[in-house]
Amino acid sequence: MGGRLARVFRTFNVENRARREISKEKPTPAPRHPTSRLDALTEHPEIQEEISRKDDRLLTFLKDVYVESRDPPGRVKDGGDERLPRKQEEKRLTKLGQMKELDIKKVPVGKISIVEALMLLNNHKLHPQIWTAEKIAAEYSLELKEVNSLLEFFIPFSLQEFPKETRKAI
Repeated sequence: MGGRLARVFRTFNVENRARREISKEKPTPAPRHPTSRLDALTEHPEIQEEISRKDDRLLTFLKDVYVESRDPPGRVKDGGDERLPRKQEEKRLTKLGQMKELDIKKVPVGKISIVEALMLLNNHKLHPQIWTAEKIAAEYSLELKEVNSLLEFFIPFSLQEFPKETRKAI
């Protein structure tokens, strides 16, 4: 109901309002700056002639100019610069997991992939006498200190089942 009423007021006397708006005088546009016109050169042929004329005196000055440029010797900063190329990291092949195509093929020396980390933690958990920290460090090209920290602080998930009689106590 309100929409119909609003529409009536909007369309009321539309033609007269439109005629009144059309018959108003439009403002005149601002004049253009005289230097922005390209036809100024065609009105003054002496300017065009001055542009195309060669000046022998200026040409002799130009021939006498000789520019010699030398770059300063390059200096290497002691702190090292990020823009300098870095030494290429050595990479080693990984021990592949179950997803052959999706597994990471190469990792930098001193690092391991997630699959390898889980594998070596599980191997150490199942056979700690065989998979010692020294053997793991040699096998995966890691530092012994890092391997000891890894074996001490990262424990793979283990499933523990409680006997039925102690379930109620928990």
